[in-house]
Amino acid sequence: MAGGEQGKGLYDHLYRRFFEECDTHEGYSFQQAPAGSAAPPVVTFREKLRWWTWDRWKRRRTLLAERDRLQRDILQIKKSGNLK
Repeated sequence: MAGGEQGKGLYDHLYRRFFEECDTHEGYSFQQAPAGSAAPPVVTFREKLRWWTWDRWKRRRTLLAERDRLQRDILQIKKSGNLK
């Protein structure tokens, strides 16, 4: 099993480590997100967003269009079978 020991559950090693460190550890270890190899996508705008901005609907439409484009790209990769 990946990440686990032979003959044990998939997450037993994580539970064991949690119980070993629970007296000395402060905070939650699951809050440290693993660093990825790619930065998250960023959508930039010409003007800063202010609470009084009139073009919020344009910004929202731009963000949703970018989200939809990225989803289409992912689905296209899946359909073409170019997964490694």
